[in-house]
Amino acid sequence: MNFFKKKVATGQPTEAMDLDAVMKKFDRESNVRVWEGVPRILVSIVLATFALFCIYVTLFTSWLEEIRLTSFMAFIILIGYLVFPVKKGQQKVNSMPWYDWILMILGTGSFLYFTCNAMSIIQQGSRFDFYQVIIGIVGVLSLAEVCRRSVGLPILFVAGALLIYALIVLPNPTLSGKLTYMISYLFYSKEGILSTPVNVCSKFIVVFIIFGSFLERTGIADFFINISNAVVGGFSGGPAKVAVVASAMEGMVSGSSVANTVGSGSVTIPLMKKTGYKPEFAAAAEASASTGGQIMPPIMGAAAFLMADYVGVPYSNIVVRAILPAVLYFAGIFIAVHLEAKKEGLRGLTKEELPKILPLLKKVYLLIPLILLIYLVGTSQRSIQYAAAIAIVAAIIVSLFNKENRITPKKIFEALAAGGQGMITVAAACGVAGIIAGTITMTGLANMMINGIVQLAGNQVIIALFLTMLCCIVLGMGVPTTANYCIMAATCAPILIRMGVPALAAHFFVFYFGIVADLTPPVALAAYAGAAIAQANPMKTAFTATKLAIGAFIVPYVFALNPAMLFIDTTVGEVALICITSLVGIFAVSSALEGYFLHHMRWYERIVCVIGGLLLIYPGIVTDAIGLGMVAVVFVAQILTKKKSVNVMS
Repeated sequence: MNFFKKKVATGQPTEAMDLDAVMKKFDRESNVRVWEGVPRILVSIVLATFALFCIYVTLFTSWLEEIRLTSFMAFIILIGYLVFPVKKGQQKVNSMPWYDWILMILGTGSFLYFTCNAMSIIQQGSRFDFYQVIIGIVGVLSLAEVCRRSVGLPILFVAGALLIYALIVLPNPTLSGKLTYMISYLFYSKEGILSTPVNVCSKFIVVFIIFGSFLERTGIADFFINISNAVVGGFSGGPAKVAVVASAMEGMVSGSSVANTVGSGSVTIPLMKKTGYKPEFAAAAEASASTGGQIMPPIMGAAAFLMADYVGVPYSNIVVRAILPAVLYFAGIFIAVHLEAKKEGLRGLTKEELPKILPLLKKVYLLIPLILLIYLVGTSQRSIQYAAAIAIVAAIIVSLFNKENRITPKKIFEALAAGGQGMITVAAACGVAGIIAGTITMTGLANMMINGIVQLAGNQVIIALFLTMLCCIVLGMGVPTTANYCIMAATCAPILIRMGVPALAAHFFVFYFGIVADLTPPVALAAYAGAAIAQANPMKTAFTATKLAIGAFIVPYVFALNPAMLFIDTTVGEVALICITSLVGIFAVSSALEGYFLHHMRWYERIVCVIGGLLLIYPGIVTDAIGLGMVAVVFVAQILTKKKSVNVMS
């Protein structure tokens, strides 16, 4: 995924394909400068130094927030220009044009100016000299350019439109007055670039990204795929079930939809095609499962750390409440691939193709860093940064026992550098998301949007949920998950909260629908990456992935309308009931979409199943009873039809 080549899981043989080309096409983080020789070493040293700097500042200092955040962003600007070229495509080796050096120096210098003069800037209040406004403008523009290179243009279109809107509506009579106010608010205060997203990014996310980089080098990706193969590979349609289980496990340590799709998909997609799955279905199964990695505890996506800060609860609280929705999401995909396998009569892997379970069990120690992380996050009185740091040390120790992926000083250096590089995109997106959220707040647009949607929805929460879902999906088509969540948390989540949805459920709702944008046409990057590996039609793959991930569209409505799923004001009995009814409902809806229950379904059976499934998902004793009855009718009809067909054949 960078100039430290991302290791592709090799649990089974793959078809010949250029995985680097797939990553570069669908993942902007893979389009990096080509450094070789001494320049490569120097750039790697800068990246590794940044990673160590972040660990040191996070764990061992109590710097003033303005100093900590501006020094962090100065580093991001510096390494952003070193790593990402001005445009995508083939790059010359060891080439960085003169204008990039100038942009890098000016951008880094603007944030370092704030770092070195933080106390005086805080004390001067809202009075800023002309040169300070220019420095702020340079800082904002340099960040925007790093974001364009590493993330893409759509998020900048959103930010640009809001900044123009601010210039129009701000009450200052002159353009210079408006600019001064905007820069003081967005650059020099903690309401813009230095707001919650960058704060959380520099404090929490960075350490977990570095942890993921170390864990990757222990060979855990291969272990996840091989153990999934051994457990479920032999069942009907086994390779697709392997994709679901392996992606769920891999998602525990990685939050990138595209990277997960390419990493595990290079193994699972060819196997799915080999056992009879259509290319579009094989790619969609992997993409939908890999996208779910961002909702799978304990690490989840970067947005989960932001949620903890926005809602004001410990991160361990978020992790616990995310378990049931994540299980239901992956259960929905598992059910869908099972039904497809039964419908098409697909086999599993042969005994000879399956890996032996005993040799794999000998490598179960690879899970120790992850188990330790979960334990420390859930029980330790120390910070989650401390837990991640201990888990990094555990990953290093564990790798010493794995001769195939034994860590060396060189690998430690590469892991630090890869972790530093992995921060660029997240930090740049968080910085621009801070500008967007700050502009919305500065202009009063947030309150206008909240009031408008509340009036449009009336007293109907379901309408507000639907409108919020549309906003999240549309915005997510061009904005990364983390930035999407930041914007929705500032705009749409307060709408749901005002209408009676608990704060945690409202934030989980916008979090989920920001993620499914990676699967939703027309911009479905995870699905398109899977299609490239499967050599399938990208748009068909995206629609199939959306169908398979139907749980991701249903589950958020469940916990928004009935927060028991998130363990909010509930009992064990209520949680058990909602899990059972939701699972049956997801099974019914998946069956209807697949056209297969116990055998092929008639059109009217599919309609009854959809309605019954949705009623089961909607909370309430009456709706559950009606929904269960409708699904039971289809079940009985399927049994009778099957018996009848057997009697006719006999």
